[in-house]
Amino acid sequence: MTAARDATVFVVDDDLAVLDAVGLLLRADGLRSRAFPSATAFLEAYDPEAPGCLILDVRMPEVSGLDLQRRLVALDSDLPIIFVTAHGDVPTAVTAVKAGAVDFIQKPFTDVALLEKVHQALELNAWARRERTEREDVRRRLDTLTPREREVMALVVEGRHNKTIARKLEISQRTVEVHRARVMSKMS
Repeated sequence: MTAARDATVFVVDDDLAVLDAVGLLLRADGLRSRAFPSATAFLEAYDPEAPGCLILDVRMPEVSGLDLQRRLVALDSDLPIIFVTAHGDVPTAVTAVKAGAVDFIQKPFTDVALLEKVHQALELNAWARRERTEREDVRRRLDTLTPREREVMALVVEGRHNKTIARKLEISQRTVEVHRARVMSKMS
């Protein structure tokens, strides 16, 4: 449950009784939660850096759950979404899952089923956040390379030997070795 320690389960539903019941269930399981009675209220408080997952009702006035999902996708959010609905149909479920929803659960659902999906979503979010951090770290390191170091790195990645790289770039083999060593150091 390491992913759940710092994460928040965001619950968006226009039914206040559902918000209360789900919030109580999550807290009883040791999870932090925040409840929102509308997609608009959630968007006003949305922090893309906050780890967690989203339990989202499909049918809500003004901004539907699917509309909120589209907005989050446009924002490049990595917040996993679990849809819950009392009015589920196959086309809506397919649309939600194709757009990246983790799951689509019909009300009424069991506590065990919802908690299982929430823990899966929190693990998925933790993994996605680690991956994003690693990509940003690699990008940051790539930005430290000089243009020549980038050229040498590209040829090294292709599997070329120092001698072949030196001929291709019309530099000495020793210079290739120096650039290669710098690339290895900068890229860790």
